[in-house]
Amino acid sequence: MTAEERIEKAIELGFQYGSTDGGHHKMWVIDQMIRILTDCPTIICKSLDVNKKPYEYEALGNSQRYLDAVRESKDGEDGPDTYGWDEGIAP
Repeated sequence: MTAEERIEKAIELGFQYGSTDGGHHKMWVIDQMIRILTDCPTIICKSLDVNKKPYEYEALGNSQRYLDAVRESKDGEDGPDTYGWDEGIAP
């Protein structure tokens, strides 16, 4: 994906989910936008539904740039975990 495509995808996600109520949902939007902009790969995840039936879904994994950006954002005057990073909860 080109840089322009990543920017467009992040903007689209922000407008699609950014007005969802709840700080934990807004943090998910921010995290997903950063994952898109740092070119995180799409991965296949497996889970169980409420009836314990397995299903698969797509999610964004980690890129080295994402991991570096999160590490840098958490670093501060009191060491590498001065600040937190919350991946949020999908709306």
